[in-house]
Amino acid sequence: MSERLQNATNFPPVETALREPNGLLAMGGDLSIERLLDAYCHGIFPWFNPGEPILWWSPDPRMVLVPSEIRVTRSLAKRIRNGGFEVRVDTAFAEVMRACAEPREGAGGTWISPAMIAAYTRLFDAGYAHAVETWRDGRLVGGLYGVAIGQMFYGESMFSREPDASKIALVRLARQLQQWDFGLIDCQMETAHLASLGARTVPRTAFTARLAELVNLPHQPGPWTFNLETTVDHSLP
Repeated sequence: MSERLQNATNFPPVETALREPNGLLAMGGDLSIERLLDAYCHGIFPWFNPGEPILWWSPDPRMVLVPSEIRVTRSLAKRIRNGGFEVRVDTAFAEVMRACAEPREGAGGTWISPAMIAAYTRLFDAGYAHAVETWRDGRLVGGLYGVAIGQMFYGESMFSREPDASKIALVRLARQLQQWDFGLIDCQMETAHLASLGARTVPRTAFTARLAELVNLPHQPGPWTFNLETTVDHSLP
């Protein structure tokens, strides 16, 4: 059985997480800034349905994306150059989270509850959470949000209201993180969509070992501003 968290500040070792369901480590606790940062520093993230106890996860294997390994197809590069998109960062954090929480065709209810939005907005205000936004004609059409500690970025969710809009946000993020010497983007669970963009799975032991190095490197506090070199067309393939 997973361990129940109460007032403890430390999580159980990730090696004690369940195999089925894969990665369930603990339940309970809260979504305070301190607990969330403690969780992410140890490769743990919250994921639970609204109205249920908070569940904490550390799956094995873990899907990650090395920023320099982002895969940009010719068609996606053309969309970036000619689609009329503008990429912004940290200008509409709560709006991005609410968009990620919208119902999706063929999917059940969302896990991004008002409580989660409030918790991650506090992380944003503290300089740890970030949103990368894809805009076109003044409309937010795609994006993603996540958490950064040291030189590690933890992707949480993404959305698209137009084809490729979330992919464009991820490409811009990966290019900027590469420039800032970030080591990994955590993608959490394996999906074919992320694999098509260059993400791959690694054993949890390898993930947590690399994580321990990256979270102790100098932190890039928010709100972020992307460098010009990552937003002009000639930086893309």
